[in-house]
Amino acid sequence: MKEDQIQPQKSLPHYWGSTPEEDYYTQNNIKSTKSYFTTLSGQTLFTRSWQPLSPPRGIIFMVHGYGNDISWTFQSTPIFLAQNGFSCFALDLPGHGQSQGLKAFVPNVNEVVDDCFSFFNSILKNSNFQNLPSFLYGESMGGAICLLISLKNPNFFKGAILIAPMCKISDKVKPRWPIPEILTFVAKFMPTLPIVPTPDLLDKSIKVPEKYSGKPRLGSVLELLRVTDFLSKRLKDVTIPFIVLHGNADVVTDPNVSKELYEEAKSKDRTIKIYEEMVHSLLFGETDENVELVRNDILGWLSDRCKGESEIQ
Repeated sequence: MKEDQIQPQKSLPHYWGSTPEEDYYTQNNIKSTKSYFTTLSGQTLFTRSWQPLSPPRGIIFMVHGYGNDISWTFQSTPIFLAQNGFSCFALDLPGHGQSQGLKAFVPNVNEVVDDCFSFFNSILKNSNFQNLPSFLYGESMGGAICLLISLKNPNFFKGAILIAPMCKISDKVKPRWPIPEILTFVAKFMPTLPIVPTPDLLDKSIKVPEKYSGKPRLGSVLELLRVTDFLSKRLKDVTIPFIVLHGNADVVTDPNVSKELYEEAKSKDRTIKIYEEMVHSLLFGETDENVELVRNDILGWLSDRCKGESEIQ
Protein backbone atom coordinates (compact mmCIF):
# COMPACT_ATOMS: atom_id res chain seq x y z
CA MET A 1 0.00 0.00 0.00
CA LYS A 2 1.36 3.39 -0.93
CA GLU A 3 2.06 6.04 1.68
CA ASP A 4 -0.83 8.20 0.52
CA GLN A 5 -3.30 5.31 0.79
CA ILE A 6 -5.92 6.09 3.41
CA GLN A 7 -6.17 3.50 6.15
CA PRO A 8 -9.69 2.41 7.13
CA GLN A 9 -10.60 3.31 10.68
CA LYS A 10 -11.29 -0.21 11.92
CA SER A 11 -11.60 0.87 15.54
CA LEU A 12 -14.93 2.54 14.84
CA PRO A 13 -18.12 0.51 15.36
CA HIS A 14 -20.66 0.30 12.58
CA TYR A 15 -23.17 3.14 12.70
CA TRP A 16 -25.86 0.48 13.28
CA GLY A 17 -24.03 -0.99 16.28
CA SER A 18 -21.82 -4.01 16.88
CA THR A 19 -23.52 -6.41 14.45
CA PRO A 20 -21.01 -7.71 11.85
CA GLU A 21 -21.55 -6.21 8.42
CA GLU A 22 -22.54 -9.38 6.60
CA ASP A 23 -25.00 -10.32 9.34
CA TYR A 24 -26.53 -6.86 9.21
CA TYR A 25 -27.01 -7.01 5.43
CA THR A 26 -28.54 -10.49 5.71
CA GLN A 27 -30.93 -9.32 8.43
CA ASN A 28 -32.02 -6.49 6.14
CA ASN A 29 -32.56 -8.78 3.13
CA ILE A 30 -29.90 -7.29 0.89
CA LYS A 31 -26.48 -8.34 -0.37
CA SER A 32 -23.36 -6.20 -0.45
CA THR A 33 -19.94 -6.41 -2.04
CA LYS A 34 -16.63 -4.59 -1.71
CA SER A 35 -14.01 -4.23 -4.43
CA TYR A 36 -11.41 -1.90 -5.93
CA PHE A 37 -11.57 -0.04 -9.21
CA THR A 38 -8.48 1.11 -11.09
CA THR A 39 -8.83 4.41 -12.94
CA LEU A 40 -7.27 5.19 -16.31
CA SER A 41 -4.52 7.06 -14.45
CA GLY A 42 -3.75 3.99 -12.37
CA GLN A 43 -5.30 5.19 -9.12
CA THR A 44 -7.01 2.60 -6.93
CA LEU A 45 -10.48 3.48 -5.60
CA PHE A 46 -12.51 1.51 -3.05
CA THR A 47 -16.04 0.58 -4.14
CA ARG A 48 -19.16 -0.97 -2.64
CA SER A 49 -22.49 -2.27 -3.85
CA TRP A 50 -25.80 -2.76 -2.04
CA GLN A 51 -28.31 -4.86 -3.94
CA PRO A 52 -31.74 -6.45 -3.46
CA LEU A 53 -32.00 -10.23 -3.35
CA SER A 54 -34.51 -10.21 -6.21
CA PRO A 55 -34.05 -8.68 -9.69
CA PRO A 56 -33.61 -4.89 -9.35
CA ARG A 57 -36.01 -2.24 -10.57
CA GLY A 58 -33.21 0.18 -11.39
CA ILE A 59 -29.60 1.12 -10.75
CA ILE A 60 -28.37 4.05 -8.68
CA PHE A 61 -24.82 5.39 -8.94
CA MET A 62 -23.96 7.31 -5.79
CA VAL A 63 -21.36 9.99 -5.02
CA HIS A 64 -20.62 11.06 -1.45
CA GLY A 65 -19.74 14.56 -0.28
CA TYR A 66 -16.45 16.15 0.71
CA GLY A 67 -15.01 14.66 3.90
CA ASN A 68 -17.40 11.70 3.88
CA ASP A 69 -16.94 8.17 2.55
CA ILE A 70 -19.07 5.12 1.70
CA SER A 71 -18.28 3.01 4.76
CA TRP A 72 -20.06 4.91 7.50
CA THR A 73 -23.42 6.69 7.75
CA PHE A 74 -23.55 7.17 3.97
CA GLN A 75 -24.51 3.47 3.82
CA SER A 76 -27.88 4.04 5.44
CA THR A 77 -29.38 5.42 2.20
CA PRO A 78 -28.20 2.71 -0.25
CA ILE A 79 -29.27 0.04 2.27
CA PHE A 80 -32.74 1.59 2.35
CA LEU A 81 -32.88 1.83 -1.45
CA ALA A 82 -31.65 -1.76 -1.88
CA GLN A 83 -34.39 -2.93 0.48
CA ASN A 84 -36.82 -1.25 -1.90
CA GLY A 85 -35.57 -2.87 -5.07
CA PHE A 86 -32.68 -0.72 -6.32
CA SER A 87 -29.10 -1.83 -6.96
CA CYS A 88 -26.75 0.84 -5.61
CA PHE A 89 -23.08 1.36 -6.43
CA ALA A 90 -20.62 3.88 -5.01
CA LEU A 91 -16.91 4.53 -4.62
CA ASP A 92 -14.74 6.41 -2.17
CA LEU A 93 -13.52 9.48 -4.04
CA PRO A 94 -9.74 9.99 -4.28
CA GLY A 95 -8.37 11.16 -0.95
CA HIS A 96 -11.37 9.79 0.93
CA GLY A 97 -12.16 6.62 2.86
CA GLN A 98 -10.20 3.61 1.63
CA SER A 99 -9.32 5.04 -1.79
CA GLN A 100 -5.85 6.08 -2.81
CA GLY A 101 -4.84 9.70 -2.58
CA LEU A 102 -3.66 12.29 -0.09
CA LYS A 103 -6.30 12.66 2.60
CA ALA A 104 -8.84 15.43 1.90
CA PHE A 105 -7.02 16.53 -1.27
CA VAL A 106 -9.17 17.03 -4.39
CA PRO A 107 -6.98 19.01 -6.78
CA ASN A 108 -9.00 18.40 -9.96
CA VAL A 109 -12.74 17.73 -9.86
CA ASN A 110 -12.82 17.16 -13.64
CA GLU A 111 -10.63 14.10 -13.19
CA VAL A 112 -12.92 12.86 -10.42
CA VAL A 113 -15.90 13.27 -12.76
CA ASP A 114 -14.16 11.12 -15.38
CA ASP A 115 -13.22 8.49 -12.77
CA CYS A 116 -16.79 8.24 -11.52
CA PHE A 117 -18.26 7.96 -15.00
CA SER A 118 -15.71 5.31 -15.96
CA PHE A 119 -16.65 3.24 -12.90
CA PHE A 120 -20.39 3.66 -13.47
CA ASN A 121 -20.04 2.75 -17.14
CA SER A 122 -18.11 -0.41 -16.21
CA ILE A 123 -21.04 -1.55 -14.04
CA LEU A 124 -23.52 -1.06 -16.86
CA LYS A 125 -21.55 -3.48 -19.03
CA ASN A 126 -22.85 -6.27 -16.80
CA SER A 127 -25.58 -8.09 -18.75
CA ASN A 128 -27.74 -8.25 -15.60
CA PHE A 129 -28.04 -4.46 -15.56
CA GLN A 130 -28.62 -3.72 -19.21
CA ASN A 131 -32.04 -2.30 -20.11
CA LEU A 132 -32.59 -1.11 -16.53
CA PRO A 133 -33.11 2.60 -15.78
CA SER A 134 -29.99 4.12 -14.19
CA PHE A 135 -29.83 7.17 -11.97
CA LEU A 136 -27.21 9.45 -10.45
CA TYR A 137 -27.28 10.31 -6.76
CA GLY A 138 -25.03 12.88 -5.13
CA GLU A 139 -24.72 14.55 -1.73
CA SER A 140 -23.20 18.05 -1.49
CA MET A 141 -19.96 17.94 -3.52
CA GLY A 142 -21.27 14.65 -4.90
CA GLY A 143 -24.30 16.53 -6.23
CA ALA A 144 -22.00 18.90 -8.08
CA ILE A 145 -20.10 15.93 -9.51
CA CYS A 146 -23.37 14.36 -10.68
CA LEU A 147 -24.36 17.57 -12.46
CA LEU A 148 -20.95 17.73 -14.14
CA ILE A 149 -21.32 14.10 -15.23
CA SER A 150 -24.74 14.88 -16.70
CA LEU A 151 -23.43 17.95 -18.54
CA LYS A 152 -20.77 15.79 -20.21
CA ASN A 153 -23.17 12.88 -20.83
CA PRO A 154 -26.62 14.52 -21.12
CA ASN A 155 -28.58 11.49 -22.32
CA PHE A 156 -26.81 8.69 -20.49
CA PHE A 157 -28.82 8.56 -17.25
CA LYS A 158 -32.57 8.53 -16.67
CA GLY A 159 -32.34 11.08 -13.86
CA ALA A 160 -30.43 12.51 -10.92
CA ILE A 161 -31.09 12.80 -7.19
CA LEU A 162 -29.32 15.87 -5.82
CA ILE A 163 -29.01 16.23 -2.04
CA ALA A 164 -27.99 19.78 -1.01
CA PRO A 165 -25.84 19.99 -4.16
CA MET A 166 -22.74 22.16 -4.00
CA CYS A 167 -23.68 24.42 -6.90
CA LYS A 168 -22.48 27.32 -4.79
CA ILE A 169 -20.81 27.48 -1.40
CA SER A 170 -22.91 29.51 0.99
CA ASP A 171 -21.74 33.09 1.52
CA LYS A 172 -21.98 32.34 5.25
CA VAL A 173 -18.89 30.11 5.06
CA LYS A 174 -17.19 31.41 1.91
CA PRO A 175 -13.94 33.28 2.66
CA ARG A 176 -14.21 37.06 2.32
CA TRP A 177 -11.89 39.39 0.43
CA PRO A 178 -8.90 39.49 0.59
CA ILE A 179 -8.70 35.92 1.93
CA PRO A 180 -9.44 34.20 -1.44
CA GLU A 181 -6.74 36.26 -3.15
CA ILE A 182 -4.22 35.40 -0.43
CA LEU A 183 -5.15 31.71 -0.49
CA THR A 184 -4.87 31.59 -4.27
CA PHE A 185 -1.34 32.95 -4.05
CA VAL A 186 -0.31 30.53 -1.28
CA ALA A 187 -1.90 27.59 -3.13
CA LYS A 188 0.56 28.01 -6.00
CA PHE A 189 3.32 26.94 -3.63
CA MET A 190 1.52 24.83 -1.00
CA PRO A 191 -1.67 23.32 -2.49
CA THR A 192 -1.77 20.47 0.04
CA LEU A 193 -1.59 22.77 3.08
CA PRO A 194 -4.39 21.83 5.53
CA ILE A 195 -6.58 24.83 6.37
CA VAL A 196 -9.98 25.66 7.80
CA PRO A 197 -11.74 28.50 5.90
CA THR A 198 -14.05 29.08 8.88
CA PRO A 199 -13.58 27.47 12.31
CA ASP A 200 -16.83 25.53 12.32
CA LEU A 201 -17.21 24.55 8.66
CA LEU A 202 -16.65 20.85 9.29
CA ASP A 203 -18.99 20.93 12.28
CA LYS A 204 -21.68 22.29 9.95
CA SER A 205 -21.13 19.73 7.20
CA ILE A 206 -19.80 16.56 8.85
CA LYS A 207 -22.20 15.06 11.36
CA VAL A 208 -19.87 12.27 12.53
CA PRO A 209 -16.69 14.15 13.53
CA GLU A 210 -14.89 11.02 14.79
CA LYS A 211 -15.06 9.60 11.25
CA TYR A 212 -13.24 12.53 9.66
CA SER A 213 -10.51 14.36 11.52
CA GLY A 214 -8.62 15.95 8.64
CA LYS A 215 -8.73 19.58 7.61
CA PRO A 216 -9.59 20.70 4.08
CA ARG A 217 -6.54 21.13 1.86
CA LEU A 218 -5.98 24.58 0.44
CA GLY A 219 -5.97 23.29 -3.13
CA SER A 220 -9.25 21.44 -2.50
CA VAL A 221 -10.98 24.56 -1.18
CA LEU A 222 -9.93 26.61 -4.20
CA GLU A 223 -10.94 23.82 -6.58
CA LEU A 224 -14.39 23.62 -5.01
CA LEU A 225 -14.77 27.38 -5.30
CA ARG A 226 -13.81 27.11 -8.98
CA VAL A 227 -16.26 24.29 -9.64
CA THR A 228 -19.17 25.95 -7.86
CA ASP A 229 -18.54 29.17 -9.76
CA PHE A 230 -18.56 27.19 -13.02
CA LEU A 231 -21.74 25.30 -12.13
CA SER A 232 -23.64 28.38 -10.99
CA LYS A 233 -23.15 29.76 -14.52
CA ARG A 234 -24.24 26.52 -16.23
CA LEU A 235 -27.55 25.84 -14.47
CA LYS A 236 -29.45 26.76 -17.63
CA ASP A 237 -27.62 23.99 -19.52
CA VAL A 238 -28.84 21.16 -17.26
CA THR A 239 -31.20 18.85 -19.17
CA ILE A 240 -31.21 15.66 -17.07
CA PRO A 241 -34.45 14.90 -15.18
CA PHE A 242 -33.80 15.57 -11.49
CA ILE A 243 -35.09 16.00 -7.99
CA VAL A 244 -33.19 18.47 -5.83
CA LEU A 245 -33.63 18.29 -2.05
CA HIS A 246 -32.30 20.98 0.29
CA GLY A 247 -32.79 22.19 3.84
CA ASN A 248 -33.56 25.89 4.14
CA ALA A 249 -31.32 26.09 7.24
CA ASP A 250 -28.28 24.82 5.30
CA VAL A 251 -25.32 27.16 5.85
CA VAL A 252 -22.78 25.08 3.90
CA THR A 253 -24.35 24.99 0.44
CA ASP A 254 -26.89 27.58 -0.66
CA PRO A 255 -30.53 26.41 -0.93
CA ASN A 256 -31.31 29.50 -3.03
CA VAL A 257 -29.03 28.14 -5.75
CA SER A 258 -31.00 24.88 -5.71
CA LYS A 259 -34.06 27.02 -6.35
CA GLU A 260 -32.21 28.69 -9.22
CA LEU A 261 -31.32 25.26 -10.61
CA TYR A 262 -34.98 24.29 -10.54
CA GLU A 263 -36.04 27.53 -12.22
CA GLU A 264 -33.28 27.80 -14.84
CA ALA A 265 -32.63 24.19 -15.90
CA LYS A 266 -33.89 23.06 -19.29
CA SER A 267 -34.95 19.70 -17.82
CA LYS A 268 -38.60 19.06 -18.63
CA ASP A 269 -38.86 16.71 -15.66
CA ARG A 270 -37.69 18.49 -12.52
CA THR A 271 -38.76 18.47 -8.89
CA ILE A 272 -37.66 20.49 -5.87
CA LYS A 273 -38.12 19.82 -2.16
CA ILE A 274 -37.11 22.50 0.34
CA TYR A 275 -37.35 21.34 3.95
CA GLU A 276 -38.07 23.82 6.70
CA GLU A 277 -35.41 24.11 9.43
CA MET A 278 -33.35 21.21 8.06
CA VAL A 279 -29.57 21.54 7.75
CA HIS A 280 -26.92 20.30 5.32
CA SER A 281 -26.77 16.57 6.05
CA LEU A 282 -30.36 15.64 5.30
CA LEU A 283 -29.90 11.88 5.38
CA PHE A 284 -27.70 11.33 8.41
CA GLY A 285 -27.59 14.59 10.30
CA GLU A 286 -31.29 15.03 10.98
CA THR A 287 -33.82 13.42 13.31
CA ASP A 288 -35.04 9.95 12.38
CA GLU A 289 -38.42 11.42 11.41
CA ASN A 290 -36.80 13.95 9.06
CA VAL A 291 -34.51 11.34 7.52
CA GLU A 292 -37.51 9.09 6.87
CA LEU A 293 -39.35 11.99 5.20
CA VAL A 294 -36.45 12.72 2.83
CA ARG A 295 -35.88 9.04 2.05
CA ASN A 296 -39.53 8.51 1.18
CA ASP A 297 -39.53 11.57 -1.09
CA ILE A 298 -36.54 10.07 -2.93
CA LEU A 299 -38.16 6.63 -3.14
CA GLY A 300 -41.42 8.09 -4.41
CA TRP A 301 -39.60 10.04 -7.13
CA LEU A 302 -37.68 6.93 -8.21
CA SER A 303 -40.78 4.72 -8.19
CA ASP A 304 -42.64 7.13 -10.45
CA ARG A 305 -39.81 6.83 -12.98
CA CYS A 306 -39.54 3.05 -12.84
CA LYS A 307 -43.11 2.18 -13.77
CA GLY A 308 -43.32 -1.27 -15.23
CA GLU A 309 -40.26 -2.56 -13.40
CA SER A 310 -40.58 -5.31 -10.77
CA GLU A 311 -42.58 -4.41 -7.68
CA ILE A 312 -40.92 -3.05 -4.55
CA GLN A 313 -39.86 -5.85 -2.27
